[in-house]
Amino acid sequence: MTYTVQIKVMPLKELLDPQGKAVMGGLQNLGLAGVEDVRIGKNITLQVNADSPDKAKSIAEEASRKLLSNAVMEYFEVTVQ
Repeated sequence: MTYTVQIKVMPLKELLDPQGKAVMGGLQNLGLAGVEDVRIGKNITLQVNADSPDKAKSIAEEASRKLLSNAVMEYFEVTVQ
């Protein structure tokens, strides 16, 4: 069966997010009030052929660890749909 897997990759909360800070500055320059913080990451969608949702999640987690994220600077969350 084919499963759609969403992977969210974000900078670690402890690290500065230069892209987020640049967007935050842009929002402030536009006069958009109320935004307190911006974090920018990646959203990755995989179509995974697997025997079960758990197996699809396992494959996506392995791909995330080995290729799609940098463990030193990012964390990831996997959701199977």
